[in-house]
This record gives sequence, C-alpha cells and structure tokens, in this order.
Amino acid sequence: MRVLELFSGLGGWRLALGDRGRVVAAYDVSEAANATYALNHGDQPKARELATIPPAELAAHGADAWLLSPPCQPFCRMGNRHGLEDRRCRAFRHLMDLFLQAPPERLVLENVAGFLGSDAHELLSDRLRAHGLHRLDLEACPSRFGLPNQRPRVFIVASRKLLAGRPRPDLPPRPLGDFLDAEEDESLYLRPEVLARHRHGMDFVTPEDRRSTCFIGGYGQRFVGSGSFLKTQRGVRRFSPAEVARLLGLPERFRFPAELSLEARYRLLGNGLSIPVAAWALDHL
Repeated sequence: MRVLELFSGLGGWRLALGDRGRVVAAYDVSEAANATYALNHGDQPKARELATIPPAELAAHGADAWLLSPPCQPFCRMGNRHGLEDRRCRAFRHLMDLFLQAPPERLVLENVAGFLGSDAHELLSDRLRAHGLHRLDLEACPSRFGLPNQRPRVFIVASRKLLAGRPRPDLPPRPLGDFLDAEEDESLYLRPEVLARHRHGMDFVTPEDRRSTCFIGGYGQRFVGSGSFLKTQRGVRRFSPAEVARLLGLPERFRFPAELSLEARYRLLGNGLSIPVAAWALDHL
C-alpha cells in the first residue's frame, strides 16, 4: 500500500502499518506532533490545514490508501456531540469532498464509539457506497489485546476488494507493573491538597491491577475522567508519558523532543492510537 497518513499525530498508523506498505506523505497541523513524528520516523509531516488542501496536492502523492484518525471531540461522550457542525470536522468534511472526486482504493478510519451512527459516519458511508467500496464497521478495545487499558474504538475499514471479518484476540491483560518505568519520576506525585480535592472522582489503580481507564489529552491538567492514577507506597501519582506510551503499544524506542512540555506529551498521547488494535484493523485489508 502507498499510504496517506492524515491527522498523523505521533505516527501511530505508520507504526501499525508495518510491512503492509509505506507512508508516502503524512499531514498534521500540530507543531508538537510533527516534531515528535520527525524524531521517531525520520520524515517530516506536511504542516498543512487539511480543510483547505487542494485535490491536486493529495493526488500528486500517488497514494492508494488513506489512514486517518479525525478529531474525536465532536463524537466523544465528554464532547459537545455536534458532529459535522463542529468546527473540528471542517477537515473531515473537506476530505470527504476530495474522496468524492478521487477515492483511494482503501481507507481505514479510527475514532471513538460515538462516531458510529453520527452524521459523519453517514457521510463516509455514503461516499463509500457511491464508489462501490466494501465496508466493515469494527469495534475493539486494547484490553482484549493483552494491554491493561480500556480504550474502546471503532474502525471503518473499506476496500474495493471484498472484506471479511477477522476474530478479535482475547488475550488476558497483563499487570500494570509490566508497563511502569524502572525509576519513578517523583514530580508526578500529587500534592495532598490536590488529592483531597479531587479524590472522590478519580480512578485509582495499583501495579498489580490489570486495567486502567482511557488516557485523554487533558490528563496532564484534569483529574476526573482523564485517565487512571497509580497508588504506591509513596502516595498517588500520574502515569508518566513513557508509561502511557507503553499502554498504547508504542515501541520502547519511542521518544518525545526534549523541549516538549509534560502537558504537550499527554495531549499527543491522548490523541494517539492503540498500535496493536490499529494493526488488527489493517489486517482486514
């Protein structure tokens, strides 16, 4: 496959792709995401606003597959659920217009469960039908892939070839202790007054537990509904960015630019892919 990686972020689709193909171009407007992508993959994404990109530019790459993770906020349970009316859907709407003019041979889209049944899902389905692409709507969570993390997502897999469903793995999650740093960052421990203020709404786990809640982009600044917090003999702390990266299935070699703030790292991870789940979705093509 010759792949366009759209809303490329950390390059999760590139990692999931493996030897199934190669990324001929990646696009993202985030300076932090593009710096992280370049550091880990050696290629610089194009810092272009997809909502205004001309058809000829995408066509010039000669790609036959689109892999994309559009912003999930218009569809997530803590978002406004405005769907296509949300300004963050401008790029997706424009891409659907480009798809109508020159569809790829294959497409895989990842988003939150709320995408299913939304107006955006209906628009994509219409585009796929108009060009005769076959489609599978898949749902999966990394907790079925051996990872102790609850991050349910949907994948819309489309191809000109007939598609057949594949069984989801049913691996028991490993203990969180397997994903923790060898040396703790003591600055991640919460101050007693912060813990006292928020503890009733927080999700606590221990290294022996085999689950954690979904880490979102606001994990570095929010305490309730943003992800799990680790209880140790010392107290309660955030998971480090490296630990969250491992729970997403990112390789141990994955790094952030040294100058990137802690909050920016959490934000990028919160928008990231679970790599083993995305790879399973690609296996359907």
